[in-house]
Amino acid sequence: MTSTNDTTPSSVVKVGTRGSELALTQTGHVVDALKSSNPGVAFELVVIKTIGDRDKCQNLATLGVAVFVRELEEALRDGRVDIAVHSLKDMPSSLPPEFALAAVPNREDPRDAFVSRSGETLEKIPAGSRVGTGSARRKALIKSLRPDLVVEPLRGNVPTRLGKLDEADGPDAVVLAAAGLNRLGLENRITQHLSCSSFVSAVGQGALALETRTDDIATISLAGKIDHEQTRLEVTAERAFLDEIGGGCSASVSAHAKNREGKITFSAFASTPDGITVIREYLSGDASNAAEIGRRIGQLFVERGARQLVAGDVD
Repeated sequence: MTSTNDTTPSSVVKVGTRGSELALTQTGHVVDALKSSNPGVAFELVVIKTIGDRDKCQNLATLGVAVFVRELEEALRDGRVDIAVHSLKDMPSSLPPEFALAAVPNREDPRDAFVSRSGETLEKIPAGSRVGTGSARRKALIKSLRPDLVVEPLRGNVPTRLGKLDEADGPDAVVLAAAGLNRLGLENRITQHLSCSSFVSAVGQGALALETRTDDIATISLAGKIDHEQTRLEVTAERAFLDEIGGGCSASVSAHAKNREGKITFSAFASTPDGITVIREYLSGDASNAAEIGRRIGQLFVERGARQLVAGDVD
């Protein structure tokens, strides 16, 4: 374990992860990158079972914000791990003071992927088709674009959700993160990549996060070697937006920032859970002002009633 308030890491740095196939795969990539960037430092992978992994039936919204994060943070707090690896989209928009976002590696594809049994796209799939998702955001986006589709709750890891398409009574399509499919080598299952400008991806989607204890200077230093500046600026804008409107990872709200040649283009979406009442905004600005761009568009959403919208408190 890394020594607190020390700039020298101990012989073994423990890296915590969830136990799903996807989590193990992406954490394996992180550990490989850490080893490459920190020769002479040993890393040990530690699997932490979270309530979100154990309870595959209950709706994510009822389990609460950061359902996949809390128990990894407990492991950080009590020293069982030195680094917790998360999918950034699972994390709340701000961290407790005792924890730091030490690194955000290069982002995978941030888009959502539409996977249909028949090979038809979201636009072409017949009215009345059943689409499975466990995400309030995806449900709202689907209903806002195709109110004639039936959206059904769907939980489980990526292979489990894909397997539902092969069941006789399963849905006609599912919506998943393209990043997860890519990392598992399942990109051939994707029927359609959904544009981030219209089907706005979740805050932080496609990005990973390395969380450490704030006072663990040595671990922050070695983790920071795999931080990706372009991705960090994108997710900084997205998380500032989410923090401004007060939405969580289980709310029907989303934002996507693209950092290209020093400019950030920002798309944001919020709606009632049924997707009927929608707010959309687009903004661009200098990437050096990433947090300010996110806050500014968040303020626009607040002025337009986004907090009430996301909570469903509208007439």
